[in-house]
Amino acid sequence: MCQVGVNYGMQSAQLREIRGADPQGQGWHSFTAQQQTLRRLNTVFAAFYTRAKKGKAGYPRFKPYGRFNQVGFVAGDGAKWTPAASSGWARAKFQSVGSVKIRQHRPIPRTVKFLQLKREHRRWYVIVITDTRAEPLPATGRAAGVDVGVARFLTSSSGEVIANPRFLATSAETIADLQRRKEHARCGSRNRKRLRGQLAKQWRKVRNRRRDFHHKTARALVDTYDVIALEKLSTAGMTRRPAPKPDPGRPGAFLPNMAAAKAGLNKAILDAGWAQFANILTAKAESAGRRVVFVNPADTSTTCHICGQECARPRQDTVTCPTHGKIDADINAARNIAARAGLGSGQASAA
Repeated sequence: MCQVGVNYGMQSAQLREIRGADPQGQGWHSFTAQQQTLRRLNTVFAAFYTRAKKGKAGYPRFKPYGRFNQVGFVAGDGAKWTPAASSGWARAKFQSVGSVKIRQHRPIPRTVKFLQLKREHRRWYVIVITDTRAEPLPATGRAAGVDVGVARFLTSSSGEVIANPRFLATSAETIADLQRRKEHARCGSRNRKRLRGQLAKQWRKVRNRRRDFHHKTARALVDTYDVIALEKLSTAGMTRRPAPKPDPGRPGAFLPNMAAAKAGLNKAILDAGWAQFANILTAKAESAGRRVVFVNPADTSTTCHICGQECARPRQDTVTCPTHGKIDADINAARNIAARAGLGSGQASAA
């Protein structure tokens, strides 16, 4: 069987022929809009094949128009960006839409390459993508290992501790109340639509607060250290539901598998957003000329960073070394992470 790869370039080249052969059908629509659809299709399937190479991946699904919340345009090909003057208002011109007035909240550096129009319920955003160029920061001569967790969001090998803000836990009661009221509202009613909007607003607040916290925390680390070591965590594996345990003495029955307790831990891990934080930190480090090193997370908390002996863990926040006594579990883990990345204990000033 002969396998033929299909990509954006091939389909875009065939698009003119398809439009010419069907002027009242495909030729009726905007050529640029059709190109953007092909670009989205190519991006989705490229990501799918990348995931499939790593393991099991869900096949892309068709998205109905009610869930089609964003569209992108190449600058100069269906879209044009006009930066804000002293008034603070910028303008983006989209094909078949016209000029849109935008509140520009910060300067847009360098050349604009891509504009993305995005809708979140009743809010509209324009995402401006520019060409990237690394702007290295001055060297600090410092390096650190960083341990992320649930009780504390972050602990560095130098002893710095950042508390976990728990954004989802803070808003959980409000979200649960709105979800309960929405489920009791009649389908198709204005009340249900209003509750959906309020629920979406609460989830948007949680998401935006978490992302803002991650950006600020990552920026502080990048400004402080030349090399940052992190554990290479598999969040998907850590938050997987525990497998059921059949009871051998009772066919059809199951033994307790701590699923309820695991569900609470899974929610706390996802609330912390370790994967998103790692991605943001890596991107900021790359643009600033810093280096992020990922290490094996096995036994970083329960191995003494001083002598390497196995430690007991009588409490979540403390480990006990047979030789050196009680040690803070998170600081111990952070210093082990630094050592595995070749940074020593992470306490020294030199990187």
